[in-house]
Amino acid sequence: MSLAEHVRTLGRGTGRSRSLTQDEAHDAMRDMLDPDTAPEAIGALLMLLRMKGETAQEIAGLVSAAQSTLPVLPQVDLDWPSYAAGRTRGAPWFLMSAKLVAQAGHKVLLHGWNGQDVKIRKGLQEAGIGTAETLDAAAQMLERDGIAYLPLEVAHPALFHLLNLRSVLGLRSCINTVCRMLNPGAAPASVQGVFHPSYRLLQADAAALLGWENLTVIKGGGGEFERHPAKDIAGFGLRAGVPWDGIYPAIRPETRRLNEPQDAATKPWDPTAPTDFEADVITGTAAAALDSLGVKDSAEFARSLWDTRPFGKAA
Repeated sequence: MSLAEHVRTLGRGTGRSRSLTQDEAHDAMRDMLDPDTAPEAIGALLMLLRMKGETAQEIAGLVSAAQSTLPVLPQVDLDWPSYAAGRTRGAPWFLMSAKLVAQAGHKVLLHGWNGQDVKIRKGLQEAGIGTAETLDAAAQMLERDGIAYLPLEVAHPALFHLLNLRSVLGLRSCINTVCRMLNPGAAPASVQGVFHPSYRLLQADAAALLGWENLTVIKGGGGEFERHPAKDIAGFGLRAGVPWDGIYPAIRPETRRLNEPQDAATKPWDPTAPTDFEADVITGTAAAALDSLGVKDSAEFARSLWDTRPFGKAA
């Protein structure tokens, strides 16, 4: 089917239009990734999906098509996407959480794109996490360090182009969700942060349709997988392929925002000198990630990893 036929399915009007099936969404994404497809049709389909609201079947079909055109990478243990725009995010403490998971012997692949926000990619260097400029470099970093960051423009240039249509269309599209679920390292476990709570179940349901094993989705700091240690955090996803939901209880009896704007304005990020609150952000986030990997007593284990870490300590 041509992309125009899928646009027609979505846009026929009240009483005649309908959502795409999973197979139709797969076919539509294959068309959108084709450089010869008319950009007007791509924009129309993306905005019709936004106005209607995507279904889990549509997201699953779009994701499966995007994954089918990925290059082969070494399999990793944990998939960790980072695609938030950064408007409400402070320092990227979750990067230190990812390092703790890698310290425990799990291979972690971070991947992403954060628009014009530079906090993540600058923070990667400060946190000592390598950014892969090629797929071979990503494989080497994973083997050497157990962790790597793979930019979307390296992992999947055609999908990166679709994501950047936000600057043309003026609105977020379902491609943001597709990118979060890309899982380029075919990891059996994934952690995902969202800004809007409604996406937690959408992504969990789509993952079930795709046959994923383990997933945790939370409303995290600035849309990242980053846990507020002074709040109960609801998690949704899968455990051994079965739908799951649970609560990560508050660690601290404190009322405050996850990221205080005045802190970021008065001091640069120093990953070697977190406050007690920030250390709890790191260990609490790492515990949720370890729980996604099936680690027992993940909170205690995360704290022990932090206490014995060979990185990120002030001189």
